[in-house]
Amino acid sequence: MTETASAEEHTPDGLLGWCLVANVPRETAHGESGLDIQHGTKHFRAGTLLWLPPVRWDSGHGRRPAVGRHRGNSRRYVHMIVRADDLENFRVKGVYSEALVRSLNGYAHDPAAAPRTLQNPWSREQAQNWADHCNRHREPLFLEGHRYAHTRISVPNPPPAEIRIDGETFHLARYGTRGAHYSRTPPPVEWAPEQ
Repeated sequence: MTETASAEEHTPDGLLGWCLVANVPRETAHGESGLDIQHGTKHFRAGTLLWLPPVRWDSGHGRRPAVGRHRGNSRRYVHMIVRADDLENFRVKGVYSEALVRSLNGYAHDPAAAPRTLQNPWSREQAQNWADHCNRHREPLFLEGHRYAHTRISVPNPPPAEIRIDGETFHLARYGTRGAHYSRTPPPVEWAPEQ
């Protein structure tokens, strides 16, 4: 007998909805120029699984709401705003816990009417599209003589040694947690003694 139902039609038992999730990376960059390297974040340990509900409005500055188990009390879920740069390994995961549903719903949770219903759920396809978009990580590009990052152009990770923009060649000057910095000056040639 062949299976005619698609994977989308099959719903696991106890599934309350789908959610976009990500992990807190082992190291996060903070401070001026991102030189202060920390393990995890202030509120979440490295490796913590964070559940990311859909946003109804953009909170700005690359930040988004997240639900996870706090660094100080790993038994309860907390709702925090986190930097998107402090997240990695985006994927889709099923929600099975009523406690998690309460946290994801936040103030919109109504325990009397629908205790097991997500108020603002992701569709599986929508969450997967977001995960794919977030995992295609591209680095911001800073050009010599420009104060801010070049908003229209980004480079892959790791960045190339040279790029051409508007007919001009730029050379990779430095690369760090805040992006790739390019200069018009080529890197110095290393001197090697003649043999």
